[in-house]
Amino acid sequence: MIKYLGSKRRLVGAILRVVEALPDVRTVVDLFSGTARVGHALKRRGYRVRANDHNAYAATLARCYVQADREDVQADAERLIRELNALPGRPGFFTETYCERARFFHPRNGARIDAIRAAIAAKGLEPELEAVLLVALMEAADRVDSTTGVQMAYLKRWAPRALRPLELRLPEVLPRGPHGRCEAHECDALVAAARLSGDVVYLDPPYNQHSYLGNYHVWETLVRWDQPPVYGVACKRIDCRTRRSAFNSRTGCLDALRAVVAAAQASTLIVSFNDEGYVSRAAMEALLATRGTVLTLAHEYRRYVGAQIGIYNPRGEKVGRVSHLRNTEFLYVVTDAAAAARLAERLPQAERRPASASAACGVVTGSGA
Repeated sequence: MIKYLGSKRRLVGAILRVVEALPDVRTVVDLFSGTARVGHALKRRGYRVRANDHNAYAATLARCYVQADREDVQADAERLIRELNALPGRPGFFTETYCERARFFHPRNGARIDAIRAAIAAKGLEPELEAVLLVALMEAADRVDSTTGVQMAYLKRWAPRALRPLELRLPEVLPRGPHGRCEAHECDALVAAARLSGDVVYLDPPYNQHSYLGNYHVWETLVRWDQPPVYGVACKRIDCRTRRSAFNSRTGCLDALRAVVAAAQASTLIVSFNDEGYVSRAAMEALLATRGTVLTLAHEYRRYVGAQIGIYNPRGEKVGRVSHLRNTEFLYVVTDAAAAARLAERLPQAERRPASASAACGVVTGSGA
């Protein structure tokens, strides 16, 4: 899957253990699906997943990894990937914008991306098959980019991987599960919360000022294929200035989260949040306690790859100093008191670590209304 700020690659096992410890779960709603890594893992375990994200590239990832079923798309996808891999490069908007004006990709690979994306657009494919091919292209481009992991800046000199030839590979599309067809939606989270019901709702909202659209604007353009006006050294889409999320606002985040939590249609909520976020642990626990009994699990990790490498300006020059290299990811689980008690008994002790020196134990329980 693509490199992604906020990816739950390291946390997905803990999320699965929580879901599997809950009784009678068949359907899980993922309201902020991002790379669809969590939805993909849940589908692999047999759950019916209803994924949602308001960004087009994220909805496309979910359409591939959650909604599409292997038995429906694999044969056609393999044939088309062979065909697309054989296309010669034809430079166009993508090459000019992201390889010449900006330097996210080498122009040779940019020309291939232009040719392949134009060919996909011309085929008029069914949504799931088109999503599989778009994800194959997105991931191929990600393997040969020249960034530190986000599209706010590019490296001053080509990364060694940027000189490798672009090659499409078939994404790991899963077979249909036992509980019905999985789904991918492209809605505002509050709209999706009101529309989509399940046994569990999983929330992984943006937690600070970093906009996923701004960080991954190239993928948004690659999927939309709309040749938008761009601005700045990084050639961001012009709508990065207008498509704002309340979750990226210090003053708006808590109210936005409160509205989604109130609208969520499930007996159990699982919320993933970071200690670098705008909402503190105490505030999160107080908010979730309105829905039931809250358990908090803390996991300490190294920060995202960009923080490990350093801070760069839009010209790819290293600037500033990294303040810290580790952070804490919290999983908050809110459910009824009986389920919370069973869950606390079944979770491995290693997952119940204190979130801070002031916490006496890793699982904090509070009774809700």
